[in-house]
Amino acid sequence: MSLAKMAASACAFALAATGVTVALAPAGSAATNSVYAVAPYVDMSNGQEGLLDTAVTGHGLKAYTAAFVLGEGCTQIWGDTLPIGNDPYTDPEIARARSEGASVIVSSGGASGEPLAWTCATQSSIDAGYQAIIDDYGVTQLDFDVEGAAIADTAAAARQMQAMKDLKGANPNLRFSMTLPVLTSGLTADGVNILKAAKNAGLRIDVVNLMTMDYYAGTGTEMGQAAVSAARATLAQMQSVDPGYTYADLGITPMIGKNDDGSTFTLADARTVESFAAQNGVGRLSFWSANRDQPCGGTANSLPTCSEISQNSLAFTDAFVPYQGGSGGGGTTTDFSLALSPASASVVRGGSATATVTTAVTSGSAESVALSASGAPSGVSVSFSPASVTSGGGSTLTAAVGSSVAAGSYPITVTGTAASGSHSATYTLTVTTGGGGGGGGGSLTNAGFETGSLSPWTCTGGSSVVSAPVHSGSHALQVTPSSSGTGECDQTVTLSPNTAYTLTGWVQGPYAYIGVSGGATASTWSNGTSWNQLTVSFTTGSSGTVTVFVHGWYGQSAVDADDFTLT
Repeated sequence: MSLAKMAASACAFALAATGVTVALAPAGSAATNSVYAVAPYVDMSNGQEGLLDTAVTGHGLKAYTAAFVLGEGCTQIWGDTLPIGNDPYTDPEIARARSEGASVIVSSGGASGEPLAWTCATQSSIDAGYQAIIDDYGVTQLDFDVEGAAIADTAAAARQMQAMKDLKGANPNLRFSMTLPVLTSGLTADGVNILKAAKNAGLRIDVVNLMTMDYYAGTGTEMGQAAVSAARATLAQMQSVDPGYTYADLGITPMIGKNDDGSTFTLADARTVESFAAQNGVGRLSFWSANRDQPCGGTANSLPTCSEISQNSLAFTDAFVPYQGGSGGGGTTTDFSLALSPASASVVRGGSATATVTTAVTSGSAESVALSASGAPSGVSVSFSPASVTSGGGSTLTAAVGSSVAAGSYPITVTGTAASGSHSATYTLTVTTGGGGGGGGGSLTNAGFETGSLSPWTCTGGSSVVSAPVHSGSHALQVTPSSSGTGECDQTVTLSPNTAYTLTGWVQGPYAYIGVSGGATASTWSNGTSWNQLTVSFTTGSSGTVTVFVHGWYGQSAVDADDFTLT
């Protein structure tokens, strides 16, 4: 289909193949924000525009997110390598969907590229590039998907927020979203720094859009509840940066069907997420992607083009389209959230540990919240200073451990109680007898890799035992990811059933993950260039069997791991 760009002030597009002429609305005349309550991503380089047409004309889809515009130096292209505003494939697709009644958000970045602020260091060129998207497509909504190593680029984030501040001044109706990777425990530290960059620029992100997908926490992850947990934790992080954030400033974007890590987001999970959104007034529901919202044909891996699960065509679209931005009352009643930082600690008998309890208003107005703790073992006292806060305030938790407390890990439930109800979080306290040292293993074998071989660890990719760099001793593990794999190393162990444990390990390198899967699911990661210790708390299931893992990230350089302990 060819595109003719007409010489008209409204920037009209003519679709010669269909005879339809569509005038793209100038910035400032787009539909109200409620139209964008549901806006799934569409891969504009996928060649499946017919599915988008059907979603709009036959399934009531009112908005979608066109992906992805990529920065190349100080210029921009669509993912099919053709320039924005002059792409004979993507531009007609956008124009046709608009002629059918759909509003569009244009997204820059993604897993395979970066937005312009990450590829260009000239602020005026960045501003002009983003303004060109607004002018060429008549949009008032821009999305910026920042993944991989790019999320740690604080200079680019600062340029991005300055551009948004500049553009909002020139385009009063402009709204923007930042789409960021997330764990069930919330944003990474780099993700929180994106929020801080906006704060430093004097603005708030209109929608903090969470990629609730690919947690690499085991194939048994319940993806609907995982998305809810991520949303709750992220809102608390957002409000720690700016108390004015609410669920209306948050978006949830799962990957429908089979995820890259083997987990599955089902239609039941979609209903869980939609219900949570309606109850809390979530700002946007999306998913990756409308192209995948159909069953597969054949047996080939078809992740880009179908869900790889049994479903009716556009079933996920049908599940999300009824959402109207929390019209069921989200945000009209009073409620609060509660979070702990850190959520775990290791204490020698006779010592103590502290944590910060943070609360935030999630809807309605502030209220008094009384704090309490339960589940502490005999000999451990837990106190709060102050013992009662107004939601939005914080308190210090102190856990004092007596000299006779048995060594072990103890989950302590911290509860905030208010007139609107109660919310709880778990604080895992590990009591030790003192001493210790690197290279220990607990129930792990070859935990410091001092045998000089991998066994009994099993690894994918090019992972190996190396003599340098090491954290201690003579050997360490080096995990080498590829473009299609994380280079994971695993060891399956049988522990006591229904018992709390703590896994620790020393790592260095980009996106170094440790955790457990199988009978328990928990993980954490770091992005340090020097050795740093990671800690993961978990509780075994009825079998006691878990798989301990360590891995890097797709397309990143090698990570090193050493001196695991399991207590």
